[in-house]
Amino acid sequence: MSERLVRKLDLVEVEQLIGWAAAEGWNPGLDDAAAFHATDPEGFIGAFVDGEMVAGIAAVAYGTGYGFIGLYISREDRRGRGHGKAVWDAGMAYLAGRTIGLDGVDEQFENYRRKGFAPAYRTIRFGGAFAGRAVDRERLSMVTPDLVPEVMAFDRRSFPEPRVGFLTRWLGPPHVACAARAEGRVTGYGVMRKCRAGWKIGGLSAVDEGTAAALVRQLAASAEGEVFIDVPAARERFMDLLLRSGLRPGFETTRMYLGEPIPLAPELFGVTTLELG
Repeated sequence: MSERLVRKLDLVEVEQLIGWAAAEGWNPGLDDAAAFHATDPEGFIGAFVDGEMVAGIAAVAYGTGYGFIGLYISREDRRGRGHGKAVWDAGMAYLAGRTIGLDGVDEQFENYRRKGFAPAYRTIRFGGAFAGRAVDRERLSMVTPDLVPEVMAFDRRSFPEPRVGFLTRWLGPPHVACAARAEGRVTGYGVMRKCRAGWKIGGLSAVDEGTAAALVRQLAASAEGEVFIDVPAARERFMDLLLRSGLRPGFETTRMYLGEPIPLAPELFGVTTLELG
């Protein structure tokens, strides 16, 4: 076998890795690459043989104490040759000393547990044609540049570290971002993006279930086609609302952590992405 080279990926190569995710049926967003890469340009790693990428991983660092693993894929025609292990080892080395999270599919659950990851909570993807209407409420508004700092501050209630680079892009066009406000402060926000199939809402964070529901209705009303959202299984009443609105449960993942576990924040109603946490 030709010598394997493991190195960080540039933006074009991150786009290629996301294309592999689409081929696996993961339905990523159409514009994910730029926001993902901006989060941590050092955190996307690939294995190359004869100049061709054969495996890749996202091992993204947030702040000083947290990291997230995603987009862990080996090219189908190059599996079973150690390329996946090579990028995994490189990603874990890059995030060493941090609490590391991932969202694992059931088929990989035992594999991740053997690597030291412990389950924290289940996440269920809901999808379908949303039957609700937009909410005509003064406290809901589109996220404008002047509102971004407040939204970022609210995001810290449901995410363990600041993610300024990521949110700077995630909250702007072509994504649709909506915020809720009460008594002059942000009480929740949601983001929706166009994907290979339909639209995904994520993240979705709010002070209570009613605010989360209003944000979903407002966002989904502007979607063309199906809407998808990854919801922590503990949000039973919120899931009931989604069912009544025409969405149906699909595949499930398990949030797992290596290191100090991070409790599910009461404000979290929709995971931002299964790729970056």
